[in-house]
Amino acid sequence: MKNIYILLSLFLSVLSFGQVNAGYALIDRKMAAISTSSTNSTEAIANYINANFKTDSDKIRAVFYWTAFNISYDVANMYAVNFNETSQEQITKTLKTKKGVCIHYAEVFNDISNKIGIQSYIIEGYTKQYGKVANLAHAWCAAKIDNKWYLFDPTWGSGYVNNGKFFKKLNENYFKAEPTKLISSHISFDYLWQFLNYPITNNEFYEGTTQINKSKKYFNFENEIAKFNNLSEIDKLFESAARIEKNGVKNAMISERLEGKKKEITYLRQNSNIEKLNSIVNNYNEAVVLLNDFVHYRNNKFKPSLSDDEISSMIQAPIEKLAKCQDAVYTIGSVGTGNSSSLTSLKKSINDVLAQAKEHESFVQEYLSKSKIVRKTMFTKVSWFGVPLN
Repeated sequence: MKNIYILLSLFLSVLSFGQVNAGYALIDRKMAAISTSSTNSTEAIANYINANFKTDSDKIRAVFYWTAFNISYDVANMYAVNFNETSQEQITKTLKTKKGVCIHYAEVFNDISNKIGIQSYIIEGYTKQYGKVANLAHAWCAAKIDNKWYLFDPTWGSGYVNNGKFFKKLNENYFKAEPTKLISSHISFDYLWQFLNYPITNNEFYEGTTQINKSKKYFNFENEIAKFNNLSEIDKLFESAARIEKNGVKNAMISERLEGKKKEITYLRQNSNIEKLNSIVNNYNEAVVLLNDFVHYRNNKFKPSLSDDEISSMIQAPIEKLAKCQDAVYTIGSVGTGNSSSLTSLKKSINDVLAQAKEHESFVQEYLSKSKIVRKTMFTKVSWFGVPLN
């Protein structure tokens, strides 16, 4: 089952007012000259960039230019995003069709950036233009260049939509944008990705009060990002959800994203619990094999002969395994409706087999307490027990 990612795509009708920086002309021309065979994968594009440019500043320009210039906004499918597609599937389709919406631009930009050795992230949030907040979510990127974080929106940087038609025109305003400036139009759902020491709340974004306010509590986003990167996937989701909620659930987009994070947490927790369940099943199966080995030995009247300690150990081994299974199975949380019956069945099986094992244990204890003559009279045929679970 694929992970659930809740992210809508957006492209507002914008007027392009940025002019191409003369300092980028040589980089842009070299990227425009890349052969078609070198654009079939992000790896091929990354190899071309690494072969032709030396500095991170030049390389990130090459990534931005190629992405913004070569991908056209897919107006016809702007509301038909397949949220079940993996990142790689989105990238592959975008490179093949040279079309996409914001998440496709962002995925391509992010993947190439990381492949050329530049730390990059996809940012999820929403936008505002001319004082009006958009009603669909958006995706853009961040990259660290010369130890400083910048923001990149290759979607808005590629052109604009007017009367339902996409017009390609490179917009420099969304290349290497300062976080303090882009916050006036782009706000991330999780304020960690604002890259600001005094993050803006959703309410402030609505009101247009996005100036730095040092009366707020200082937020060391660099340290927090470093901590974030070392967390497990489920802890990342948990902390991100907490920040989203803390910053104010101002609109349906934020609410949907928060709910999406919570669903992902539930999904990952259930997956973790299912892994625990499978581990318990494996241990249960091992215990069943050991118990049946004992039953076979008992039906054979404890032949060939073993010492009393060895006979005792032979029945104790499955009992100890089953006891551990019994303790573990009752600590498992939710495994989802599709696996709840399996969990219930496993609990019953462990209890039943453990009860049978303890009956055998009682027999062994009694057997070992008798003389050798009496022991020979104690054997009766017993049934094999326990069928391993799949």
